[in-house]
Amino acid sequence: MPIYEYHCQDCQAEFELLRSFKDADAEVTCTGCQGKNVQRKLSLFNATSSNGALAGSGALAGSGALTGSGAHAGSGGCGSCTGGSCSSCGSY
Repeated sequence: MPIYEYHCQDCQAEFELLRSFKDADAEVTCTGCQGKNVQRKLSLFNATSSNGALAGSGALAGSGALTGSGAHAGSGGCGSCTGGSCSSCGSY
């Protein structure tokens, strides 16, 4: 089961819940104030393996490693690359 991140609009608390896929958008009660004004956050992740394969936010398979800023590692990218080739600086 995946872990989902939530944000309470009433008390500004942020918390995580382990829920099944079918319950991802079901009503949630805030763990802080017990309020019902809760929204699921967009969770981002990034994963690498020893053979250089990437998965996660902002990377396409075979496009090369990305740094945390989105620039391609070792290419001197401009930081606005979103995967594939960059039209701003020409990095790949």
